[in-house]
Amino acid sequence: MKLTDGEKLIILMLTELYEKLQIDGETDPDFLRSAIFHDHLWGIRWKYSGIPFEPAEDPPVVREVVDILDMWSFIEFAYAKLTDEQKKQLAEVAKPFGENPRFTGFDGNNESEYMSAAMFLVNQLDRFQEFKGRDFNCHHPSLDAHRRMLTVFEPLRASLAYGALSVEQLAKLLNERVRPSNREA
Repeated sequence: MKLTDGEKLIILMLTELYEKLQIDGETDPDFLRSAIFHDHLWGIRWKYSGIPFEPAEDPPVVREVVDILDMWSFIEFAYAKLTDEQKKQLAEVAKPFGENPRFTGFDGNNESEYMSAAMFLVNQLDRFQEFKGRDFNCHHPSLDAHRRMLTVFEPLRASLAYGALSVEQLAKLLNERVRPSNREA
């Protein structure tokens, strides 16, 4: 979705009127303000999917963040289903990332666009609720690791349906977090 600067200003003024007049309508003024101020206009189409907006592609960052969050949903779900013995096994074969693997976010300094999209998806659009309440700033570059993991996850995704990842699949994914230059030969 594209809005001119004038259209943004009009929407912001209307959200103020909504609040001042205490109008209880179907549009959420706080959400619209957040979408405009954080430049997540794509989210308006997501939130109000019943409105016949012009067809548009989501920004590449959003598509990639959705894939990363989806992958981590599968990882955390599968880990929660493991037995204690399987968790010990994973911790050993996927050192140091196999012990209680959790999505920790993106680097707030260098990957802020990704961090912002993830926060908006979770906190404003109520997607991937298992990550609600998290900080999303891991304070170190993580995007390359997520991308390496995605190259392993994508072929697995289609075969998973509603099943959980195995210990071996989890280990393969989590071991991708290690930079190739730091792996043992």
